[in-house]
Amino acid sequence: MQMIHVTNAEDLQKCFHIRKEVFVNEQGVAEDLEWDEKDQTPDACRHMLLMKDDVPVGTARWYGYDADTAKLQRVAVLKEYRGTGAGKQLILGMEEDARKFGYTFSMLDGQCQAEQFYAKLGYEVISDEPFFDAGILHVRMRKSLT
Repeated sequence: MQMIHVTNAEDLQKCFHIRKEVFVNEQGVAEDLEWDEKDQTPDACRHMLLMKDDVPVGTARWYGYDADTAKLQRVAVLKEYRGTGAGKQLILGMEEDARKFGYTFSMLDGQCQAEQFYAKLGYEVISDEPFFDAGILHVRMRKSLT
């Protein structure tokens, strides 16, 4: 699998297709909650697209949360590619990308059902208790990138 940094509208639409399938169609997130200002253009944040044999299978995005921390968001892998290492590759790829920009921590708001997945990748819960985001329980997690 190959991860690419999205730089054009065509690849950004591929990201949106995956997110719509996973978050809107599968999980029931309202479309008006799924899309935000970071989706306006390919360079509004760092959108990433994971490809397998020229087929888009996963997507995620990240941006600078503060001077030291990159915030990872919208991690989505199509159902038929889950369990193949695609999600892990997305996370590790974004961490590597964030390091290139000098970030020393990464943070994410992970769905509670995915907490163990993120924990296996070195993330620790930093929120006092779970919270709802788009109607789904989440926990805030953080990891050192050094």
